Amino acid sequence: MRGFARPRALPWREVVIVSVHIADLGPRKAVEVLLRQPRPAGVPGLTYAETTANAPLGEPLLPPRGLGPIGMIAAWENDEALERFSRSPHPVARHLAPGYEVRLEPLRVSGAWAGMPGLPVRALPVDDDEPVGILTLGRLRLLRTGAFRRSAGPAEAAALASPALLAGTGLARPPRFVATFTLWRSAAAMREFAYGRGIPHQAAIDADRARPFHHESAFVRFRPYASQGAWDGRDPLEGTVKRAPA
Repeated sequence: MRGFARPRALPWREVVIVSVHIADLGPRKAVEVLLRQPRPAGVPGLTYAETTANAPLGEPLLPPRGLGPIGMIAAWENDEALERFSRSPHPVARHLAPGYEVRLEPLRVSGAWAGMPGLPVRALPVDDDEPVGILTLGRLRLLRTGAFRRSAGPAEAAALASPALLAGTGLARPPRFVATFTLWRSAAAMREFAYGRGIPHQAAIDADRARPFHHESAFVRFRPYASQGAWDGRDPLEGTVKRAPA
């Protein structure tokens, strides 16, 4: 197993770690996760959270076809804050516990996300052969929904066809929040997918620049450094990062 160092402590206003949680729940629990979204004011060490309905890459996100697969994107002051939350009686923590969790060190942001103002604009170093995680985040302009779907579809299909993709999902919170989360075998392979000539993802970037799909958006690169649980029956990072505390 290859392990990477835990991110160093930074001032509270900066994003230190991000976690992504994925669980397959029934509709009742999924609704509770969406309605009881954790708030920074009520969870020590939490600086941002978004609970979402999930959909496979390539499927429409808004509106989601059904409730069951669920997720949460969260930012924390440190690992200890995340671990306290995971052990707490908060209903979202309880419902997400049997699912998958990955911890991520932010490496670079393109764009900006108001809920995570401390993301590094200048790229932090990452080895070409290290696995990486990618979050795309958007607050959708509703009149651009159709154009967004037409642009995102080919990019997501290309990601699914890539042998370097370890796992991926779409995440949404109606009416406007849309996101994707993907894990890649290596930083080099991710860059080739994202920015290679003739790649649909680059075409989607160009279309967004010409006429933005979102009120705000961000493309965030991460170093995964710990994980636990199973995503679609497996841990896509098994053998490459350390195990997070259960």
